[in-house]
Amino acid sequence: MTVVSHEVHPLFVEPYFRANIAGAISPRQVEFIKNLKMVNNMENLISENLYIFEEPELKSIKDAVQEALDIYARDVLCITQKLYVTQSWSLTNQSNVGMHGHSHSNSVLSGSLYYCELPSPTASMVFTRHVSYQQIDLAPVADKRNIYNSPINRVIPKQNDIILFSSRLTHMVEPNTSKDLRRSIAFNTFVKGKLGNYRDVSELVL
Repeated sequence: MTVVSHEVHPLFVEPYFRANIAGAISPRQVEFIKNLKMVNNMENLISENLYIFEEPELKSIKDAVQEALDIYARDVLCITQKLYVTQSWSLTNQSNVGMHGHSHSNSVLSGSLYYCELPSPTASMVFTRHVSYQQIDLAPVADKRNIYNSPINRVIPKQNDIILFSSRLTHMVEPNTSKDLRRSIAFNTFVKGKLGNYRDVSELVL
């Protein structure tokens, strides 16, 4: 052998963020969200109102989500700009229903909020590493997958969790194998503040 030693180092990493906001969600709010008018959304159901965090009844939840976004901006992205929620909507997956792979346009971070009890077993969110066409699919051996080579990762949500992730990531929801409804809230975000530099003629004030 000519290779006498080798090392593997991370070049980039793709985080997701999980926070619990149980103290911000009341039983009355849970019932309010469950009673929102829902319409068909390809596989599942989506709220007719796509700005549900603007409802006065959900103020404490909106404030808690904003607190999580502030932590992410400060401690994960380490930026001076502010993240804020744009659209927000409720989702319901009936039995045997999941959600196809998709990503979120016109958004920096996207999030899921699991505001009520989840069915058992709990369908996972599945994230795909690649965001573009792969001409050659070099899949690692199943039991050799790790942070460097895994093409997908699963996140199992828990009640009262917020999960934040990059909006560019393709993600899906596994089919709900329970007879109970799988309910959640989804939201998108954008950034406000000053981007770029005045002297570099790259300044953008949002």
